[in-house]
Amino acid sequence: MEILTVSQINRYLSSKINGDDNLKRVLIRGEISNFKAHSSGHYYFSLKDSDSVIRAVMFRNMTGSLRFRPQDGMKVIVDGALSVYEAGGYYQVKAFSIQPEGMGLVALELEQRKEKLRKEGLFREEIKKQLPFLPKTIGVVTSPTGAALQDILNILNRRCPIVNVKLFPVLVQGEQASDSISQAVSFADTQHCDVLIVGRGGGSSEDLQAFNAENVAYAIYHCQTPVISAVGHEIDFTIADAVADKRAPTPSAAAELAVPDLSTLHGWTQQEQAHLQNAYMNFLQNQQKHLDVLQNRLAQYRPDYRLQIQQEQLQRISERLNHAVNAYLSRKMADYQAKQEKLIQLDPMRILQRGYAAVYQEDNSLLSSVKNVKDGDSVKIRLSDGTITAKVENIE
Repeated sequence: MEILTVSQINRYLSSKINGDDNLKRVLIRGEISNFKAHSSGHYYFSLKDSDSVIRAVMFRNMTGSLRFRPQDGMKVIVDGALSVYEAGGYYQVKAFSIQPEGMGLVALELEQRKEKLRKEGLFREEIKKQLPFLPKTIGVVTSPTGAALQDILNILNRRCPIVNVKLFPVLVQGEQASDSISQAVSFADTQHCDVLIVGRGGGSSEDLQAFNAENVAYAIYHCQTPVISAVGHEIDFTIADAVADKRAPTPSAAAELAVPDLSTLHGWTQQEQAHLQNAYMNFLQNQQKHLDVLQNRLAQYRPDYRLQIQQEQLQRISERLNHAVNAYLSRKMADYQAKQEKLIQLDPMRILQRGYAAVYQEDNSLLSSVKNVKDGDSVKIRLSDGTITAKVENIE
């Protein structure tokens, strides 16, 4: 028996597999596992079922034709050929194409596109713009012949007939529809509209695919004007709905979101009128207070005002002086009266009026003792109503 090397064995198996016409083109159903996108551009993965595993590779020149990103757990049908990797000593499938099984290619592409845009932040709630309460101009991006346009115009005319409407006609289905819609949204954003309604009437999922396109999503995302999406019916939900600032279930509902009705508008105008009146009255009161302050400041520098202030000060000083003088005179008058009363009490005449008499010697000196007179001396006796001249006859 001939002894073979490892390389010879692998080369022999490679020739057998490569020479088998049944293995040059095979369709294999399996589940992707261990998927790896190499920096070289090649895809490496395994295909497995409940019992077995086979390695697979898709080279860079083939991966560009894929319309989706393979992932672990995805059930697929691989179109390829079996080959032997001699250096590693294993056989593998060289994939020419990969088709998803079950959910369908279109649905898979849509989910992967949604995930891509979600990671880029196009669906974030915090970046969505508020709709204006009373827009002056509304731009409508839709088919000019569709029922959706008529529904929008009817609602706008009924709820708010004063609003201006600009139509930006587009294709809403077909291969060129997404480019038509994205270009119209970008153009409408430059036309001074206050809000845009982007949408169409109902249809099949295939009919709505233009509103799932990336270029439409980016056009809405970069639009500075608030956008209301209105695609299909309430059960339909597209990528455009997720990116728009507001989603309406139908075109008619979009028109209702875009403008208030007349009754709401009337109530709003009344509130605004009351608000403006209050603001105006507050403004006038504040200005009047400010004017009063300025007038008071100005008056302080007027000569007649300063003279008036000085006259008032002089008047207050004069009143305080008069009060002080009157108080002083009152105190002095009371003191004088007290002293006068005291003098009156000490007046000799008061004593004489009570029946007493004052005796004076001949030299008019007051006689205060019997020792100062002798018999025969003349004396004067002073009574309250006159004087008596007498002679001393006896001294006891």
